[in-house]
Amino acid sequence: MDTILKTENIRKTYESSSVKVNALNGIDLEFAKGRFYSVIGRSGSGKSTLVQHLNGLMKATAGNIYFNGEDIDDDDFDKKKLRSKVGLVFQYPEHQLFETDVFTDVCFGPKNLGLSKTEVELRAYEALKLVGLDDEYFYQSPFELSGGQKRRVAIAGVLAMKPQVLVLDEPTAGLDPKGRDEILEQISKLKKETGITVILVSHSMDDVARYVERIIVMNRGCVVYDDAPREVFRYYRELEEIGLAAPQVTYMMKDLQEHGYDVSDNVTTIDEAKDEIMRYFTRLAAAKKGNG
Repeated sequence: MDTILKTENIRKTYESSSVKVNALNGIDLEFAKGRFYSVIGRSGSGKSTLVQHLNGLMKATAGNIYFNGEDIDDDDFDKKKLRSKVGLVFQYPEHQLFETDVFTDVCFGPKNLGLSKTEVELRAYEALKLVGLDDEYFYQSPFELSGGQKRRVAIAGVLAMKPQVLVLDEPTAGLDPKGRDEILEQISKLKKETGITVILVSHSMDDVARYVERIIVMNRGCVVYDDAPREVFRYYRELEEIGLAAPQVTYMMKDLQEHGYDVSDNVTTIDEAKDEIMRYFTRLAAAKKGNG
């Protein structure tokens, strides 16, 4: 595995005069170049705290984080450069839009890197195209756009920095089902087009099941599962115990099994479930024909 980000025994403790809270408890993870990950957990599980450590926005109480093999807490490590290479899109990022038009807003990040005007504008244009925003919106006020479009502009602002890793904290929060699907499809598309590593933070298995290659489940500051989606979903009862749920399709296939249908529950999407059910009826028809 070609590792781009690695954490070793990361711990984060918040202390006051009367309270000590362990937000992260010895996190060991590796993220490979060009892969699509999701960090899942209910509120307070530590998922957002974890990802804010990955670009040096927060400093761990103990442990080490490596970017391309370099310890980000070494004295000679350039944290400013890291934050352009590990781009973090916060929850409700549209609240951080502030310029008079969309294109100027997306130019803000690369402009602060000291790039030429031509390079800044080229990066902004490419980033807006990557998130699927049409030219007609470039010179509109970002505040005139829909919720989903604003979210795309905010993501473009991070992409214009040319990161190697894109971290998105609850990118579908507050969007309607159509907006949710559009954002996730666009993230999946840009990952395929750019080869960037994507780390998507969510509390919804249904949101990520179709897209990610690996799911990291967190609870009380610990990693409880780190595996391919179909392997994680096998533990649907254990997920329920920590306030999560497998995708609805998992429960549907379990119900079919309990009602006597010989189908596999090792599916993660509606399309896979449809194919498995069709295989079952094909086998059934063949068996009846053979017996006839």
